[in-house]
Formats: sequence, structure tokens, C-alpha cells
Amino acid sequence: MLGPVILAASRSDKMRRFVSAAPGTKQVVARFIAGESVNDVVPIVQDLAARGLEVTLDVVGEDITTVEQSYAARDAYLELIGRLKDLGLGTRAEMSVKLSMFGQSLDGGHELALANVRPVVAAAAEIGTTVTLDAEDHTTLDSMFAIHEELRKDFPQTGCVIQAYLFRTEDDARRLAESGSRVRIVKGAYKEPAEVAIQDKAEIDKAYVRIMKILMDGEGYPMIGSHDPRLISVAQELARRAGRKLDEYEFQMLYGIRSEEQNRLAAEGHRMRVYTAYGTDWYGYFMRRLAEKPANLLFFVRSMLTKG
Repeated sequence: MLGPVILAASRSDKMRRFVSAAPGTKQVVARFIAGESVNDVVPIVQDLAARGLEVTLDVVGEDITTVEQSYAARDAYLELIGRLKDLGLGTRAEMSVKLSMFGQSLDGGHELALANVRPVVAAAAEIGTTVTLDAEDHTTLDSMFAIHEELRKDFPQTGCVIQAYLFRTEDDARRLAESGSRVRIVKGAYKEPAEVAIQDKAEIDKAYVRIMKILMDGEGYPMIGSHDPRLISVAQELARRAGRKLDEYEFQMLYGIRSEEQNRLAAEGHRMRVYTAYGTDWYGYFMRRLAEKPANLLFFVRSMLTKG
């Protein structure tokens, strides 16, 4: 299986240097990363909004090693929120954050991450939008869920992400499927051991459907993060059975993947949100996109061979 190998490479400094220097890298990275700065991403947000799509924005770069870098991450999101406010895009774009980027893995990281993310969530609320806490590897989840619960005391619209391949997730979904909650479900993109995560793709898909049903039957707001046509169809049927209107759940897909399907769902009246990443520290995010789908890797290799 190539996926676990690529995920392991995402942690390798040697592979980071090799991939960054490869001739075809820039072309492929541009497919998944909207740019390096706020100035790069703003026109993309405007274009997506004009086409009836909504956006969640991720400033990539979770692999930090200093407190100062965690402050820089906080400030990058605050700069983004300021630009969205100036352009009147607050109601069309939310933010996705990885707490590791806010210092979660450092000494005293739980408190540091909470202190860094709180002003971002507050600033987002001031312009009429919100923040979703991205899930990372299983060792960080108890901290993430605790921060999520704390933030929701003052900002109940704060969302979080759950991952279908983890054995714990069905229980997490039942706990989170309450009134006012916003929960994004994804399959999972980290290399997890068999003790905590399902390893078989077909079984992950089955778990995804079970968790979708829990969320659709609950009282919260489900966010379906998938490009899989079968799972999208199942989500629509589960929503229908649960009596949900089109504005009572949404689909989410990655920038650069299945754009025609994104437009089709939006044209049908569904809420369709595009997960749009930008920033200079793109390597870890990029490698997980390659790991998720073999076609992405083939596209990358082909580009490396044809660019000089």
C-alpha cells in the first residue's frame, strides 16, 4: 500500500528537501494549494463565492517547534480574518485550524493552543463566521475535544472534525450530535496503528456511513467531507430520511479536486464548501493529499518526468 509509505515520508526532512526540489513539484502543488499568501488566496475566495460556493481556509504549517512560531500562526489567521472583513467575505468563508500549529505539541501545549486559538475564534465571530478545529493524529484528540468544548462555551458555533477510521469515532459522534454543534466527518489521513484505527478501506467506508447516520439523525449540523460519489449519494439519502432541508447540512471538498462536482452540488441547492489551503509550509498537507488518492501520486510523478 502506497498510502502509509507516503504518510511516513510526510515526516521526513530528507523527503521534504527532495520533493521541494523536484522539477514538477510547483505545478502539482498549485493544484492543491491556493497560494503562499493572503493576497494569493483572496481572489480565489472571491471567485468561489461568485460561483455560489462557500470556503473554509487553512493556513498550512502544523510542524512548529517554538512558541514564537505558534504566535506567528495565530497572527496569520488574524491577518486573514482582517482581509475577509475588509472585503465583506465573512459570511462566505470560515477558517479551519490545526491546533498543532498553535503550539499543542509543545511543553504546556494544551493551554498554549487554547490561548492562541481563542482570539482567532473571537475575531471570526465578530465578522459573522466561525472556526473548525481540524483533527490530527489520535494522540492529540482528547486535547482537541477539550479545547473545542471550552471554546463552545463562548462561541457555540465552533466546529470540530471527526475521523471515520478511528474506533472511538462513533462514540464521539454520538456525544457531538447535539443542538448547535457543527461536525465535519472525514475518512482520516494520518498513519494510525491497528490498535486504534480500522485499516481496511471497505470497513472505513462502512464506518463512515454509520457515523453519517448518527450525525444526520442528531440535532447538530453535519459537514460531509468526502469526494466519494457513493458516500455523497448515501449522505443525501440519509439527510432525506432524517427530514433535513438542504441548508441543514453541507458537503465539503478540497480545493482542486472534483471541481465540476462541487459546482453541480451547489447548482442543485446544496451548501458546498471548498477546503482551501494556502501558505509557504505546504509539504505535510501536500503529502497527505498524495496519500489519499493514488491518482494524485501518478499526476505528481508524471509531472516530475515531463518537466525539465
